[in-house]
This record gives sequence, structure tokens and C-alpha cells, in this order.
Amino acid sequence: MSKLSRLLRATAAWRISIWPTLAYALGTAITFSIIYFLVAQGIRERSDAWLSGEAEVLAHVSAGIPRDRLYNRVVREVAELAMHELPQQRNAAGQNLNSVFFLEEDPKDGPLWLGPGSDDVFLKAIARANPVGGVPQSIKVEGWATRFRVVAQNEGGRTIYLGLSGRGAVKTLNSLARRFLAVWGATVLLGFLISYMSVRRTLCRVEQITETVARIGSEELGERLPEPSDSDEISRLAKTFNHMLDRIQSSVNQLRSVTDTVAHDLKSPVTSIRGTLESALSKEPEDTWRDSVGEAIEGLDKLTQLLNTVLDVAEAQAGALTLNRRDVDLSDVVKRLVEIYQPSMGERQHELVIDLAEDVVVVADPSLLNRVLGNLLENELAHLPAGCQIRIRLLSHEDSAELTIEDNGPGFPPDIVSRAFERFVKGKHSTGHGLGLAFVDAVVQAHGGCTKISGSVNGGAVITLSLPSHGFQVAHEPSKPIFSSANQPANERKHSMYAKAQRS
Repeated sequence: MSKLSRLLRATAAWRISIWPTLAYALGTAITFSIIYFLVAQGIRERSDAWLSGEAEVLAHVSAGIPRDRLYNRVVREVAELAMHELPQQRNAAGQNLNSVFFLEEDPKDGPLWLGPGSDDVFLKAIARANPVGGVPQSIKVEGWATRFRVVAQNEGGRTIYLGLSGRGAVKTLNSLARRFLAVWGATVLLGFLISYMSVRRTLCRVEQITETVARIGSEELGERLPEPSDSDEISRLAKTFNHMLDRIQSSVNQLRSVTDTVAHDLKSPVTSIRGTLESALSKEPEDTWRDSVGEAIEGLDKLTQLLNTVLDVAEAQAGALTLNRRDVDLSDVVKRLVEIYQPSMGERQHELVIDLAEDVVVVADPSLLNRVLGNLLENELAHLPAGCQIRIRLLSHEDSAELTIEDNGPGFPPDIVSRAFERFVKGKHSTGHGLGLAFVDAVVQAHGGCTKISGSVNGGAVITLSLPSHGFQVAHEPSKPIFSSANQPANERKHSMYAKAQRS
């Protein structure tokens, strides 16, 4: 019993199969019951039709025969001929089950009886039932297990009763019921077996998925489920699971890459900070001590900035970055950042050209938007050789704002163009950590926008940001001022940039 219980708990096939089997059993039982009652009704209607017809015939015969000494004999012979029309249904003992009686009540000559046994019990049963003329009726006769169907006919002052026992019909119906039960039980059992085997076969495929999942660990993400050629639910589950494993494997690989890169990038500043502090401990002058501690603090600040950027990128890519959205005038943000970075651009002798549409409003987080644009301008300062041209263009579309930063520098190396927005991807000679563009792309996507890198006709790089806009209006056609920051004092360049930007 315990083994059977463990077997039943090991698979859900029987639990899944039992419900459709019960529904099938109920449906077939109802169908067989309807057939049974229809057959029973047909048998009764046939018996009633025979009784009514024969009773009417006997009544006419009785009325048409003279009342002489041959009357009883003739009527008996006619009644016996009518009884012989029924099929002979016999039981195991050889007794005829279709018992018929004929009774004629005559007030003058007394009753005429033809049937099994004595007429007394039948007369009493008929007297109790008092059947209506011409309508078949069931009556209970003492000493008989089954009821008789009786028809009464009145003719010439005489009443004729013709009765038929229901034992033959009962036997037929009982035999039909037993066969129905046998067929019903066999079909229900067969249906359960077919349902169980079908469900079991389907669950075996699910079991394969379970076993594969159980084997998959952090070191075995390369294993995949077999994908059948058909397109049923299990096949789609296997394909979806394989796609999920592909994404998990890619995420784990990226996590390992990020971990390795972060560990490598943290090693140098940590070592430098440790060396600076050790050097400070070995020196006595207070000024030297302060300088060493200041360098260590600066290194810690860079380390904190690196970790914060990594966390921000991870949160943005995971969709967990908190955004304080509000309407932001993107053209005003670009102008203010250009004003801030213009002196540094002038020191590098870069020519800065801006082409901005006015009153371009986007729904964004102002602080993150400033960091995004700041990262882009920092990249231009860090990676462009001196004397390059940087063009910033802002356009307004129906449902988005497009910001483009284009330069005529050396552009991105071909091997990293397609991966420029990935974390820790950088050129061979880059001194950064490869997080700036990854942060830009993650924040823009978190705002529902997109980023794109392409080549410039001047041989440089073009970075395009597209952000969803809201309620922006273009007051007039944008002017196209060109600001040259080369060979100008820092204060003059800053004042000129701010003034011209305001006029534009």
C-alpha cells in the first residue's frame, strides 16, 4: 500500500487524468440512462399498443358471437390466438415470462377467465384498481412480483379485461442495464488508461525539463533543453526556457567580466592609496603629511566615483534607477553645460559649434540629464587631440528631442564601435574605466530613449541621443552661431559663449 502511495505521489498524471475521466464517465452514464429510459418507454408503448388493439378485437368478437353454448369456447380460442402472438420469453426454469390473462365479466352468466392461476386474486386486484376503459393501467396482483398492464373494454353490457405481465419487459430491461453497465465500465476504464498514458507522455517531457534544470548550475549554464520541431505548449516552454538560459548565461558572463574588470581597476588605486599612506607615515614634516593624506583622499574620491558609476549603470540597466521626472528645457541645459566646459575646450584649442532649437522640453531627471551631457563632453575633452571641431546640434521632432554631438577626431576604433555602450569597454590607450558611455546609454534607455553611434563625414564620431519630448515649442527658426574657442582668454571665451548662446 505504501509503495502504491509513493507511486501515486511521484506523478501527477493520475490526478490530471481523473478529472476528464470523471467527466467522461458522467457524460456516458447520462447517455446510457437516456437510452435505457427510451428503450423502456418504447417497450411499454409497444405492450400498451398490443393490449389496446387485442382488447378491442376481443370486445368486438365477444359482442358479435351469439350467446349459446359455443360462446365460451370460441372466445377462449380467440383469446388464446391473441396470446400466442407474443414472443415466448422464458426464465432459467423454463417458465414463460409473458403471462397473459383474459377476463370477461357478464352480469348474467358470470365471469369468463382465461389465464394463469385462479381468477380470484385478479378480480380483487381489478376491483381495487378500477381501470378506466381503453386506457392501459398498471395493477398489483397478489402473489406476483411484477405488475400487470391491464386494459378494460366495455361492449354490449359486458366488460373485457386483457392483462399482460411485465416480467418479460423487466428481464429485457435488466439484461440491457447489465450490458450498459459493462460497456460503461469498460469505456470509462479505457478512457482513463488513454488519458493517463497521454498525460504521462506529456509529463515525461516536463520531467526532462526538470532534470535539465536540476543539472544546471552556475558552472553549467551551457546546457540546453531539446527543442522539438512541433510548436505545442511544451515545445514553446523549452524554447522559452532556452532563451532564458541564454540571457542568464549572458548576464553571468557580463557579471564575471564586470567583477574581473572592477577588481583589476580597483587594484591600482587601492595600491596607490596604500603606498601614499605608507609614505606619509615614514615622513615627519607636517606639510608632507598633509599632502600625502590629500592625495589619498583624492584617490578615495576617484574610487568612490568609480563604484557609484558602476552601481548607477547596473541600476539603470536593471530598470531600478530612481527617476525624478519633470519637464526640462534641454536647450537650456546644453547652453549651461557648454558655458561650463567652454574654458576647458579653449585650453585644448577645440572649436565648439552649437546649433540648438529653442524651448525643447523633455520629461527627464535633471540631475541625471546633466551627468549624461557632462559625460559626453568629458569624453570629447579626454579623447580628442588638440584643435578639433565639436558640433552640438539639438532638433525637435513630433514626439522626441534629438541631441547630436559630432567631432572630426579619430573616431572610435573599429573593434569597439558596436560595443561602445557596454560597461568597461574602452580603447587601448584610454585612461578611463569604460563606464561613461555605458552610463549615458543606460540613463537614456531608462528615460525611454535610445542612443546611437555612427561615423562622421569628417572622419570623426557622431553620438546621437533621442529622448521623449513633451510640450516643447519652437518659438522661431534656430540660428546657427559658430563659436571658435581657440586663441581666446578663458574669461573672454566664457563671456562670448554665454552671450552668443543667449542671443541664439
